[in-house]
Amino acid sequence: MDETRSSHFERRDATRNMQRFYRLTVTRDLFGTALLVREWGRIGIFSRERVEAKRSVAEAWRDAERLAVRKCRRGYVPVGD
Repeated sequence: MDETRSSHFERRDATRNMQRFYRLTVTRDLFGTALLVREWGRIGIFSRERVEAKRSVAEAWRDAERLAVRKCRRGYVPVGD
């Protein structure tokens, strides 16, 4: 499991009462399948999650990086990286 990598992003706007987060995690399941786990929602509230199986960890990392760039363009800021 040394291939697990996670990135956390937040978007806050007090004028719109917006406090959102987005988390990307690349890991493997018990059978060795590479997974890209996306988690999002309002900070402090129940979140939604989507798990996508990928052909390789490298493909999952590439897709996670693409999603991270897209989120940064929409105003999300990396937290704790």
